[in-house]
Amino acid sequence: MSLVAARASVHRVAVRLGKPGVVAASRNPERLAQLQHGALGFAEPPIVWEVLEREQILDEIRRCAVENGGKPLGRVAFLRETGIKESWIDRHWLRWSEAVEEAGLTPGTMTTAYTDEHLLDALAGLVREVGHYPVANEYRRKARESSGFPDRKVFDRFGGKSAAIQRLAEFCRERPGFSDVVALLGDVTPTEPLPSRSVTVAGYVYLAKSGRHYKIGQTNDLVRRTSEIRLQLPERVELIHQISTDDPIGIERYWHQRFAHLRLNGEWFLLGADEVAIFKRRKFM
Repeated sequence: MSLVAARASVHRVAVRLGKPGVVAASRNPERLAQLQHGALGFAEPPIVWEVLEREQILDEIRRCAVENGGKPLGRVAFLRETGIKESWIDRHWLRWSEAVEEAGLTPGTMTTAYTDEHLLDALAGLVREVGHYPVANEYRRKARESSGFPDRKVFDRFGGKSAAIQRLAEFCRERPGFSDVVALLGDVTPTEPLPSRSVTVAGYVYLAKSGRHYKIGQTNDLVRRTSEIRLQLPERVELIHQISTDDPIGIERYWHQRFAHLRLNGEWFLLGADEVAIFKRRKFM
């Protein structure tokens, strides 16, 4: 076994056995020798190294690509899969794509931006597949099995789990053929409160318009806040709609996250007629 191959073998076995201490032991010659001759069953002389060498990392890139159906992993996924330190890669290459190319592989292309409709349609399909709103591991498994499925973090644009479920339920109610998904999501907060519900209103989340732009903010005094905005802006300000709520800060955050892809600056957004209509459907949240 060559020196390079032996070093790579120690690292691969350590990672697969979930023994990060084996890699850390590279700084302790006695400990590494024990691991090689004992737990790992190596018959070669002890091997000591401070960082993985260039060829070892390239070997790991190729191995991971084979296990991933011939497609090289992205930088973050590679580090997570192998346990290799990021500083070891930076020691040899300026860019991850350079390392992938040197390994004889083609780097992946950047993912294009997804529309809300595309994400919600994909999420609805996953709900159908697993029979409930998915957990993190189910997102990750789907992304591994289907190359076109978005990364789980992309769905964070819809807010937390409760907000995302509510957004998905709205999406499905507005389209034919998704009633089964709505049923799988279970009880979702209705768009209007039940008549018998006793509500304590702590404030409002409002939608105001100035020129072509819309402001989504929260206040406990609509008259005062509207007057303040009108004094601050040169153009006419029109109050479009307000939502009564017992959680003004939380509901404001929900709408900011929901329309994050349309944000201009701060609380100002470039909304279309569809987004305004969606906001105006709510009277209480």
